[in-house]
Amino acid sequence: MNLSVIILAAGQGKRMCSSLPKVLHLLAGKPLLEHVVTTAQHLGAQQIQVVYGYGGDTVPSRLPHLKVNWVEQAEQLGTGHAVAKAMPFVKEGKVLVLYGDVPLVSAATLHRLLDAADPALSLLTMQRNDPTGYGRIMRDEQNRVLRIVEEKDASPSERQVTEINTGILAVDAEHLRSWVGALKNNNLQGEFYLTDIIALAVRDGVPINTVSPGSDVEVLGVNNKAQLAELERHYQRAQAQQLMLQGVTLYDPERFDLRGELSAGSDVVIDVNVILEGKVTLGDRVRIGPNVWIRNAKIGNDVEVLANCVIEDAAIETGCRIGPFARIRPETRLAQGVHIGNFVEVKKSTVGANSKINHLSYVGDTSIGKNVNIGAGTITCNYDGVNKHRTIIGDDVFIGSDTQLVAPVEIGSGATIGAGSTITSNAPADKLSLTRVKQQTVDDWQRPKKKN
Repeated sequence: MNLSVIILAAGQGKRMCSSLPKVLHLLAGKPLLEHVVTTAQHLGAQQIQVVYGYGGDTVPSRLPHLKVNWVEQAEQLGTGHAVAKAMPFVKEGKVLVLYGDVPLVSAATLHRLLDAADPALSLLTMQRNDPTGYGRIMRDEQNRVLRIVEEKDASPSERQVTEINTGILAVDAEHLRSWVGALKNNNLQGEFYLTDIIALAVRDGVPINTVSPGSDVEVLGVNNKAQLAELERHYQRAQAQQLMLQGVTLYDPERFDLRGELSAGSDVVIDVNVILEGKVTLGDRVRIGPNVWIRNAKIGNDVEVLANCVIEDAAIETGCRIGPFARIRPETRLAQGVHIGNFVEVKKSTVGANSKINHLSYVGDTSIGKNVNIGAGTITCNYDGVNKHRTIIGDDVFIGSDTQLVAPVEIGSGATIGAGSTITSNAPADKLSLTRVKQQTVDDWQRPKKKN
């Protein structure tokens, strides 16, 4: 079966109160439209047409990685007009129509819808106690679908119908091509409604089947920020539920956000207000404290990340302890058993096994050996105002508190740096290096006092 998917994504979304096209607003860290495209890909679609309009090229330029054919609808003249714009690019076979602002419809539901479209037209419909805002499904006495009436065009009795149209449908390309070409815009909106093809299908004797979604959440669209937040919670609850069924302990599933992909080992424990973005891997027995943000990181077995840490684009090996209040910046690699303490920032550096940076330090563009101890208040001065330079610290080095290492500089293995030093030249291995002025005591000095 050749499957073409048309995704309608041309609307502005005025109720979003934003200059950003609606389909670019984020759900779980990913644009609404990208969720829909991903689902279409999971269906095995040979072609995906995305119809865009509001904002000009904003949508395709923001999502250049999507493997779709972009079709511009310069004038937004209705859903039928949007589909007509895409039809010249559609080959023969089945066509599935989706919406860029309905991000949570599942592949399982759409598979059932596609199965029901052989050889008929199939609609995704559902019952709602409050159908306000939706088109209504009109049936005859034999329960056959006759037409869809948009709410603005519905009579008072038609508005009492509780079966609503989600807008999602599947049909063969030949029929769809014929029907969208015959659409008229004689309605209150002056638009070409895609829903009018239902009456044309009835006219042509094409059977119409209906399918219900697995859950109401699947067909919820986004029209304002409140609805976007509601879908975000639905999405996050579903992810949290899946993780807990896989063995992850979440202290409060309502206060956990996964905005990407998580691979977790056994006995992982995650505290409240943790945000995971991008691709994150957690090994066995990892413990994540509260208020932690992790993005694109690989964290090994038995690592403990204490409260209020930020970790991004980093690799952390077995048995490390991070935080609290630590920041691990991109291109950082921590070997086994490393301790990174409170208010320590590490950037673009490698830290060898069992080394410790426990207090109030900045380490950037640095290679650190194993069993190194870096005292509080130490900084690597890696930027000269134009270029970045590296610092190299050998194994078994002890660096005293309040030390500045002015790169490029190398500290030999086994060296000791005295507290309060500013090191501008290489420090030899196994020796003490320090820079200090002589301490003086003034015996007859008196502290100044305020005058009355």
